[in-house]
Amino acid sequence: MSTNITQNESSPAPPVTDWEPSPPPTDLIFDDGEPLESNRHRIAMNVLIRSLQQAWSDRDDYFVGGNMFIYYSRTQARNRDFKGPDFFVVLNVEGTGSRQGWVVWDEEGRYPDVIVELMSPSTRNVDIGEKKNIYENVFRTRDYFVFDPFDPNSLQGWRLDINFRYQPLVANEQGWLWCETLGFWLGIWEGTIDRETAPWLRFYNREKNLVFLPEEAEFQRAEAERQRAERLAARLKELGENPENL
Repeated sequence: MSTNITQNESSPAPPVTDWEPSPPPTDLIFDDGEPLESNRHRIAMNVLIRSLQQAWSDRDDYFVGGNMFIYYSRTQARNRDFKGPDFFVVLNVEGTGSRQGWVVWDEEGRYPDVIVELMSPSTRNVDIGEKKNIYENVFRTRDYFVFDPFDPNSLQGWRLDINFRYQPLVANEQGWLWCETLGFWLGIWEGTIDRETAPWLRFYNREKNLVFLPEEAEFQRAEAERQRAERLAARLKELGENPENL
């Protein structure tokens, strides 16, 4: 006599095994010993970092870095294929902690929201080619800019559209580019910083006022206080009072 047996009864279920993804690499390198292209490149990077920190001195919900490694995949880490922007900003993250680099899998999958590469003749093709493709297709970085500190006419920028494709930004009448993510213009300012006179890439606010470096902001505060004291002294003299006696 035949017996009808269901598939589940005749074929035991395969054993259930515990599976976990392979852990991320831990032997990450954060210093390759390679300097920036020039002293001007170093100053240009610090100008962007320090002026943004000054503008957002009351905030701790962002991280700004420069010339730091960004690790975003196991393959990249294994191949030592480093892609370190000269300047980058990540919004809506804890910004007070110290980081040797930006490790995406330790940052809840967060990538930079804004990147600026400081080009040179030797890096230009990579910055507007390979790196731009990575920032567009892998990082999905919302705003990307490139600028050669030795060429005041080299500023270019792109913004990610709704289809996650970079569209070139159009400069205003001053040649500045608007960074929607940060709420600042990026434009050229000519002057002396750290004893070097050059066309520097600087931030400007919505009203097109220069975003100061900390030392510039301190000078402006001191100058405003001096002018206030002079006006007060002049008013006291009008009233017949000697300011030095007060």
